[in-house]
Amino acid sequence: MTQQPVSNRAAPQPGSTDPAIIRNFCIIAHIDHGKSTLADRMLQLTGVVDARAARAQYLDRMDIERERGITIKSQAVRMPWTVPAGNEQSAEPGTYVLNMIDTPGHVDFTYEVSRSLEACEAAVLLVDAAQGIEAQTLANLYLAMGADLHIIPVLNKIDLPSANPEKYAAELAGLVGCEPDDVLRVSAKTGLGVEELLNHIVAETPPPVGDADKPARALIFDSVYDTYRGVITYVRVVDGSLTHRDRIKMMSTGATHEMLEIGVISPEQVKATELGVGEVGYLITGVKDVRQSRVGDTVTTQHHGAVDALGGYKHPNPMVYAGLYPIDGDQFGDLREALEKLQLNDAALTFEPETSGALGFGFRIGFLGLLHMEITRDRLEREFDLDLISTAPNVVYEVLMEDGSKVVVTNPSEFPEGKIDEVHEPVVKATILSPSDYIGTIMELCQTKRGNLQGMDYLSEDRVEMRYTLPMGEIVFDFFDQLKSRTKGYASLDYERSGEQAADLVKVDILLQGEPVDAFSAIVHRDAAYGYGVMMAGKLKELIPRQQFEVPIQAAIGARVIARENIRAIRKDVLAKCYGGDISRKRKLLEKQKAGKKRMKNIGSVEVPPEAFIAALATTQPAESKK
Repeated sequence: MTQQPVSNRAAPQPGSTDPAIIRNFCIIAHIDHGKSTLADRMLQLTGVVDARAARAQYLDRMDIERERGITIKSQAVRMPWTVPAGNEQSAEPGTYVLNMIDTPGHVDFTYEVSRSLEACEAAVLLVDAAQGIEAQTLANLYLAMGADLHIIPVLNKIDLPSANPEKYAAELAGLVGCEPDDVLRVSAKTGLGVEELLNHIVAETPPPVGDADKPARALIFDSVYDTYRGVITYVRVVDGSLTHRDRIKMMSTGATHEMLEIGVISPEQVKATELGVGEVGYLITGVKDVRQSRVGDTVTTQHHGAVDALGGYKHPNPMVYAGLYPIDGDQFGDLREALEKLQLNDAALTFEPETSGALGFGFRIGFLGLLHMEITRDRLEREFDLDLISTAPNVVYEVLMEDGSKVVVTNPSEFPEGKIDEVHEPVVKATILSPSDYIGTIMELCQTKRGNLQGMDYLSEDRVEMRYTLPMGEIVFDFFDQLKSRTKGYASLDYERSGEQAADLVKVDILLQGEPVDAFSAIVHRDAAYGYGVMMAGKLKELIPRQQFEVPIQAAIGARVIARENIRAIRKDVLAKCYGGDISRKRKLLEKQKAGKKRMKNIGSVEVPPEAFIAALATTQPAESKK
């Protein structure tokens, strides 16, 4: 049976919707397993996007998402769906309201996924029928189970010649705890099986639970900043209802606002007069201060409002820190404003001002990973028209001094001098899924990164899950790239923070003319210090232009120099006009030049151009890791 796309007018209007016909679900999967393409098919089948407006990855709104082909922000959309009589999934016939959230797949955006799960009752776990279960599939599944969601296992891309649905259905069934025949098979590209999936979602997803007679309570799960309308807040109503022109109250801050607009996303914003129990929608209050709409806060009405707030979110701790500095110092205020607006849209972002002798005023920013850092910098430059320099990323260390004091180091320049007892570094629990052919290669890579094997399980005859503990500092640079290149792209990685360990770490300073340049300092393992020093000294020798005097570049641990390069001076030919004559005249000119260069070397300063900072900091991996 082929179902025609239903008209958007057929859907019950917001506010008047009976919670019994609402189904809230999200799509979770590993990167590139087809979440956004499946969302496209659902939008087309339910009729909320017509053929003229349709485009690939419709819910990926940002240019950077479309260019990279990845989802960065979760997107919620309301869809009507009419279930026909006599469907195979035993869903009750009738018109239902589906609230779908398309989530990111990359490990750096797991926080986006965890927030989306709070607005749902079920999760569609999507697995590529040609690649099978991967590391982030497991991570997202555990998140969904932790949120007590109903899991709907689905195999995608069954139309591919390399697809092996029988094998991976058995693998997925073993993971979820169901029969292989219960795993649905779809092709998001062609639309095969998507109608059956929608009927199955209606049949299997429990309707939202809430009390319509209680005071209103709604959970903020996302916010965005609109230049013209201010903060747009996305909420899931749990109890009661919110109506247009209500006076609302943010329970964590106590701030009150008048509601200017309320509505649903279908998939563009559609105004409504009310949002009831179980509904997902947006609020606009005209607030311009981004700090007044915090993700995880509870919205209630000012008069006769709720007393108890809903459980918010556990905010993630940053794993990687880096400095961001405007190339033009006058843009410091613009950068602060841009970060505040971006933080509203990305609650995992943390920042604080800092000063660098080499780079001026900027911010120390905490990220969840390297891709998060790269995307954030890209968005700041694109959306706010800023030119930025970023320092090399590093993790947070704890330094215990011999006198018993403790120093937390988020920036190598904060590494203390004096007698150090122990340095503790963060450790992650990494899960690597790979074909069994690459076990030896992965073990070799993890050993070079100071990893410890914790266990290994075979998911099937030719797929293995390896569990390692690895220092966070060793994987923030190029571990993922090396893992992909050594396994021909077949391995997948997921990791989570799992405590700290003591390590023999040292701070390597890079000195120009005997003066340390804080932007180039790094905290590395003692065994890798020499390689880092040689690499940075060689790199800066190529990048820094020659001066009128000789410039020494040194890498040092404390007072001990471990590597050195010299930038030769530009030498003017002072003898050009001496045609013959007494040799003493030539010697006098050369001695005068030598004395001038010596004086210049004592008082001269080395200007490092911004291009040199950008090029040097883009490749600050220990030399031993570049194989």
